[in-house]
Amino acid sequence: MTPIPKLVILGRDGVLNQYREDHVKEPSEWVPVPGALEALARLNHAGWHVVIATNQAGIGRGMIDMTSLNAVHAHMMKLLAQQGGRIDAVFLCPHTPEDHCDCRKPLPGLMLDIGRRYGADLTQVPLVGDTARDMLAARAAGCQPHLLRSGRGASLDDAQLQQLLAQVPGLQVHADLSAFADYLLQREQPEAGADPEGSR
Repeated sequence: MTPIPKLVILGRDGVLNQYREDHVKEPSEWVPVPGALEALARLNHAGWHVVIATNQAGIGRGMIDMTSLNAVHAHMMKLLAQQGGRIDAVFLCPHTPEDHCDCRKPLPGLMLDIGRRYGADLTQVPLVGDTARDMLAARAAGCQPHLLRSGRGASLDDAQLQQLLAQVPGLQVHADLSAFADYLLQREQPEAGADPEGSR
């Protein structure tokens, strides 16, 4: 497979949809974070491929089965398509912490699988999430770490945020997925005032 040069890995809950303590168990419970679907579509339109990496311990706990989860994701894809966006794939860990798997974030298994599937250099891949666990997974996999304050990240106090910044070199913090999209798309623009000929 030809490597995809512009790949972003997103968490799901708290990034695209509003986080629920009791897990999203059916399509009606999947409620988008305001502006998130539009932000993802903007990334797509700029040539970015988007993949989700999500812990779904509700499966391991028997709170939701794969049929129900697939229905949730079909609903998610439909809402996204209405905004002109798309997700290439969903990679998920169905295990509980007690299963001691290697795919549950903060371990890097999902990201390593994504890197292999897409032929991606993970050091060039942003990983966007709303928890310290996501950021530690980014560090473990070698991805570029981007923390959103739109979900569980909003509950981090200053001391916790400073501790996380110390733990995860290069961590960037954004208000939400819209702010991350602004950052990424602006980063792609040539520097203002740069001489394209390099003659000076």
